[in-house]
Amino acid sequence: MSQVTLADWASMPRNRAEVADGVLVMPPSLGARHQLAVTRLAYWLDGRLPALAAVELLIAEEPLTLRVPDVVVTSLTDLNVPRVSPEDVRLVIEVLSEGTVRTDRVTKFSEYAEVGIEHYWIVDLDAPVSMVTYRLVDGEYENFGEHTGKVSLDFDGVPLTLDLNALTTRYAQRP
Repeated sequence: MSQVTLADWASMPRNRAEVADGVLVMPPSLGARHQLAVTRLAYWLDGRLPALAAVELLIAEEPLTLRVPDVVVTSLTDLNVPRVSPEDVRLVIEVLSEGTVRTDRVTKFSEYAEVGIEHYWIVDLDAPVSMVTYRLVDGEYENFGEHTGKVSLDFDGVPLTLDLNALTTRYAQRP
């Protein structure tokens, strides 16, 4: 099988597929709990910062590596884009699900660091719902905190208070 190029990718129907080093990767189906958590997180963040859910992130063009993070906070003012570049991304958030743990904690962890994405947060929906925040320091991600319950963070001068438990409850927090 030949490697997938960006031109090949552009002609394919859109779904949650990704490309890693030119190879098409089909992630596992996402459960309803995962989808609701991502929707709630993106909605909540978008009330404070420009956030997008499931937007394509072009890691490398040759060989093509294209990821679809759960949530991206961007520096772009026009959010009607088919994909973003690492230089436009301020934060990537991945919500762990069965079948993505290794990819999110190892593969994407190193890919995002290599392209200079400054902030990477990983949310684990298993009880108790938790989040680990990483920040790029000298080209490597450093753990900047492990959180459960209500989290108060300062993200580039924007104070954020996030109730992680609200990501998995019926009544999501509002901006």
